[in-house]
Amino acid sequence: MAEVGNGVHGPGTVYLNGEFVPYSEAKVPAEDRGYLFGDGIYEVVRFYAGQPFGWEEHMDRWERSAAGIRLELPWRREDLLQIARELQRRNGLESAPLADFYLQATRGAAPRSHAFPAGVRPSLFALLREGQAHPEAERQEGVAVITVPDERWGRCDLKTLNLLPNVLAKQRAKDAGAYEALLVRSGGYVSEGSSSNVFAIIHGAVVTPPLQNILPGITRLTVLNIARRLRLPVYERPLTVGEILRAESAFLTGTTTEILPIRTLDGEAVGEGRRSPVLDQLQKEFAQVTGAGGGDTLCRTERI
Repeated sequence: MAEVGNGVHGPGTVYLNGEFVPYSEAKVPAEDRGYLFGDGIYEVVRFYAGQPFGWEEHMDRWERSAAGIRLELPWRREDLLQIARELQRRNGLESAPLADFYLQATRGAAPRSHAFPAGVRPSLFALLREGQAHPEAERQEGVAVITVPDERWGRCDLKTLNLLPNVLAKQRAKDAGAYEALLVRSGGYVSEGSSSNVFAIIHGAVVTPPLQNILPGITRLTVLNIARRLRLPVYERPLTVGEILRAESAFLTGTTTEILPIRTLDGEAVGEGRRSPVLDQLQKEFAQVTGAGGGDTLCRTERI
């Protein structure tokens, strides 16, 4: 990893608007709309042993997010994958066990005005850095989680740059010595985490909140597919804080979170501190799915 002058660690080379440049030299205009308004989208794809997992699903979501904010994307999926491959080569990550590809598009730079600017090309930024696996103790014993009110805007299903409420929730978790904050809506219903989806194992069934203004996580989709292949009961329905506490197990999912058990919720043990055998099955199957190499399209999960 290269270290730049401000002490921030980044990859040696990144991509910015048609050029591969050193991390320390990647500059965007002061009036880029992503900086001024959060007017943009992003995506994160994890590479396992050099291969992207769920590439097509991530691109589906990328394009859906763009359509949701009326952002016309001039780049094809194959263009973006070629950028990722070149970043792998330039940063020596072709066969890294874990690498995370971050992709961000904004509406571009223009004099500050709320309405969309005319004739402006969107800006594209991408980086690939070595991924970090969760410690085995966390994967087995779980992490502490707190609850906070869900105070976000009304299009949480889009993966946009408007993440300040998520940032504040995550900071509240950090201040409390916890890993994640679950966002709670009216009636005590959990929507998702600040940067993750949430599941509970209840009477042997896999339960997760429905896709009603929450992010359609790719790992969430993968877990649902795995559960159905294992012939486990699966329910996408509202899930309360109380149900999570009483569940046999509960866990978080996300591209870099993968499957991470919840040990405590607001200081109380989930499932009396026991692990459900169903959780063991899901973690084992997920590791097998993501560890299977064999090309860029092999990791595409089946549709629900």
